[in-house]
Amino acid sequence: MCGRFYLDAPDELVLSYFGLDEGIHLQPRYNIAPSQDVAIVRAAAQARELAYLRWGLVPAWSREEKTRYSMINTRADTIADKPSYREPFRKRRCLVPASGFYEWRKMSHGKQPHRIGRADNGIMALAGLWEHWEGEGKSVDSCSIIVTEANDCIRPVHDRMPVILDPDQFDAWLNPDNGDAETLKAMLQPYPGEAMSYWPVSTMVNSPANDDPRNIQPVDITAIN
Repeated sequence: MCGRFYLDAPDELVLSYFGLDEGIHLQPRYNIAPSQDVAIVRAAAQARELAYLRWGLVPAWSREEKTRYSMINTRADTIADKPSYREPFRKRRCLVPASGFYEWRKMSHGKQPHRIGRADNGIMALAGLWEHWEGEGKSVDSCSIIVTEANDCIRPVHDRMPVILDPDQFDAWLNPDNGDAETLKAMLQPYPGEAMSYWPVSTMVNSPANDDPRNIQPVDITAIN
């Protein structure tokens, strides 16, 4: 799964990597958690736009704004079949900019958080879905991050990972008129393991209240084990 990530890339890099035309200012965030607003990229009338959506998808047909189920992640293998995700998968796909994400590995001393990202520390585009909900006199735009099976690099830490797309896939993924489910599903593959890396980080990241660049710094766990 992907239950926590961070984004500290410069604005200029986000603009160029995601093909955004408008000026933006993204505050560095080192502990982005479910239910918070997250920056996403989606198709707009004339170009791509950056918007802030609540992390945790609320289906359009839901009677309530808050659902009983955790919808922060969408499994790639069932995305075209589950009622909550079927329609967004057809028409409302997005990208979630991230510098890296966190997973917790079971170790002898307990669950150890790890920072995971590209081996070159480059920015990543996590594949996602978004949805619009209206009710109770208000509206909410929300999103979910798509996960697939882990690659060889990440499997020792966790058995699933977010889907990471390359820039040459962005147009096809974001185009709401692209309804070719099989072509879209074919994109939802594990990112190459040789292009990724991970390292243990401080347990500070366990609390979403700790939004601090120290969250991504490597720590020595040999003294703990």
